[in-house]
Amino acid sequence: MPSVTRGAAQRLLPLVEKALGGPLPLRLRTWDGSEAGPLDAPVVVVRRRRALRRLLWQPGELGLAEAYLTGDLDIEGDLTDGLRTMWQAARDRGLRAPRLGLTDRARAAATALALGALGPPPPAPASRARLRGELHSKRRDRAAISHHYDLSNDFYALLLDETMAYSCAVWTSEDPAYTAADAQRDKLDLICRKLALGPGDRLLDIGCGWGSLTLYAAERYTVEVTAVTLAREQADHVREQARNRGLADLVDVQCRDYRDIEGGAYDAVATVEMGEHVGDAEYPAFAALLHRALRPRGRVLVQQMSRGRQAPGGGAFIETYIAPDMHMRPMGETIGLLEGAGLEVRTVESLREHYVRTVRAWHDTLEEHWPEFVALVGEETARVWRLYLAGGGLAFEERRMGVDQFLAVRPDEGT
Repeated sequence: MPSVTRGAAQRLLPLVEKALGGPLPLRLRTWDGSEAGPLDAPVVVVRRRRALRRLLWQPGELGLAEAYLTGDLDIEGDLTDGLRTMWQAARDRGLRAPRLGLTDRARAAATALALGALGPPPPAPASRARLRGELHSKRRDRAAISHHYDLSNDFYALLLDETMAYSCAVWTSEDPAYTAADAQRDKLDLICRKLALGPGDRLLDIGCGWGSLTLYAAERYTVEVTAVTLAREQADHVREQARNRGLADLVDVQCRDYRDIEGGAYDAVATVEMGEHVGDAEYPAFAALLHRALRPRGRVLVQQMSRGRQAPGGGAFIETYIAPDMHMRPMGETIGLLEGAGLEVRTVESLREHYVRTVRAWHDTLEEHWPEFVALVGEETARVWRLYLAGGGLAFEERRMGVDQFLAVRPDEGT
């Protein structure tokens, strides 16, 4: 009988299934055009041998992500569908990466050698965060925030809607004419109503982003707002918007670390998806700041991402490329920390399903304007965001991550 030529895909498949601990739920296509795996599954394309080198030197989530970011590896069709298929199969089949012994590693190295994929570790993608210094020192926190939020105002203006709100929206209508901007405004109004804001009140907005809440509260509720951010591009944007809207007398923008906030007796404090950046050891002091900044009977609203009790949270990719040093905890632990600071928690509202729709809207915008995003930040960074939004949306969809609004009150002294 004539010999059957085995392509790279056929040679790789046993190694991949060994690493997964079970059958590959995706179809594999390699640089030589060969394919292996189920015919009716999404297709993973290994475009270059360098993808194998990345995985040999850095197996696991981060190696796979970096192979995708550099274009060495791709998924045909919708990335979200490919990731959903993989994670669903992992749950249904109980796939768990086994510990590979010396024999397994030697076999993988021999296959890589035969395929011409051995070599030194490839350089890390340029978009990887490179932070130095002590964890959650002021200098390192500034660098972490700058890595993500100072990408450029033009990038975020293209990704977000006109509110420039980069946080979970609240979707209150199924009307086709109802937009992501409408959902963001409904979220902002919900926060203002929960805080019982009124004309002349003083609001402290910690981690104000591009000023969506700051500007909305000043414009709609005639509130005096102190807006605090570590990102200089955000601070410049909020100042400009306040001037353009005639709100400069109501809005004071401060580019500083939250630990440097001075003064108190605010009627209300809001911090929207900033607490994830504070750090685990630092959160009690952060909660104490929320208490200290309020007048007695003042209200604080914390909107913050959480993780399931058994879920890992962001994962290696997000923590390396998107939000370095981020820390999420289960919802109940945050309640305990707020109460430990002397705040009385009044309500907790989960917005997890709303984040699924919010992230989907951002992801759709990214895909619809893909050439413009690539022109702004380059293909590698655009691919970082494609993977981030696809994977993040699924994390909320599958309840591995959530987002919650905590409303708390500073009690009267002595009560």
